Amino acid sequence: MGLILGRYVLKEVLASWLVVTGVLLIILLTNQMARVLARAAENQYPQQVVLELIGLGALQDVSILMPIGLLLGVVLAFGRLYHDSEMTAALACGVGTARLYWPVTLLAVFVTAVLAWLTLDLGPQAVERALSLRSAALRAGQFAPISPGHFRTFGGSGGAVVYAEGLNRDGSLSHVFVEREYDGRVQVAVAMRARHALAADGSTHTLTLYNGERFEGVPGSAEFRIVRFAEHVIPVQVPQLTDAVTALEARPTRELLQSSDPGERAELHWRVALPVMCIVLTLLAVPLAHLRPRQGRFARVWLAVLVYLVYSNLVSAGKVWIARGTMPEILGLWWVHAAVVLLAVVVIYAPGRLARWRNKSPA
Repeated sequence: MGLILGRYVLKEVLASWLVVTGVLLIILLTNQMARVLARAAENQYPQQVVLELIGLGALQDVSILMPIGLLLGVVLAFGRLYHDSEMTAALACGVGTARLYWPVTLLAVFVTAVLAWLTLDLGPQAVERALSLRSAALRAGQFAPISPGHFRTFGGSGGAVVYAEGLNRDGSLSHVFVEREYDGRVQVAVAMRARHALAADGSTHTLTLYNGERFEGVPGSAEFRIVRFAEHVIPVQVPQLTDAVTALEARPTRELLQSSDPGERAELHWRVALPVMCIVLTLLAVPLAHLRPRQGRFARVWLAVLVYLVYSNLVSAGKVWIARGTMPEILGLWWVHAAVVLLAVVVIYAPGRLARWRNKSPA
């Protein structure tokens, strides 16, 4: 009977975990797709680069969603068992707490092992790959020529939006439109012909317009200046790709182990804390999911979310404290796990013991 019940509980928890993690992943992936597409439109990323960046971002999101997904999966699965009186019937037949814990513990160990692999090995590789793709795509966009019939955006100081209707036989652009902001004023230039030149390092684009007009002014103001020119040169500086925070996340774990820098040690403790956080939340979820008679099956979901929020915020704060030197690095983030376990024990068991103490008859 114990083996059959264990398989049944494992099936329920696994199904709930997959559903919760999948829903949360879709929500995060939707937001990430919007950010990636906006950056791709700004820097003209190729289509295959966009798809790979979305996939790498999803891989990073999975490592964050695994702990909360498993916690909610256990709470929802056991909540249904309690609500439908299946757990009551099992306990009435003499099923002990250990038989309820072993299928959950088995799943928690498996998920923790996968999460450790993601955070310690595969995750940094994914971040490094995403950085390389973004850098290569940005470089390719910087060196790419202006294509007729397409808007081209140049970011950075003196950024501009360029559009050319066609391409002449001599390689120059025809019927060109250029819009940019300069010293708080908007400049719009149109020209019959233009040439596009690129510096050797790709950091400066030079647009030389011939036979056109330039409109300059402040939006909302009636004062505009119109200048007709035979030749007009517009230099555009392209910013360099800098992402120091993400670069730290791309450092291999073996390098962090050998480092003495507080920021890198904090990153190492953060990577170790996620798998530990996963198994702690899973083991707390079983007593957390216990329902009293006539309670709804979702009655303990808010408490599970509250425990996770407190837990994750303490881990994030501890990481910052280690990086700043406020907390001794030797403590790591282990004190957070101990504090959450103590808090959960108090929240779960204190109300019942307090009620029994109040209802206890006087001697």
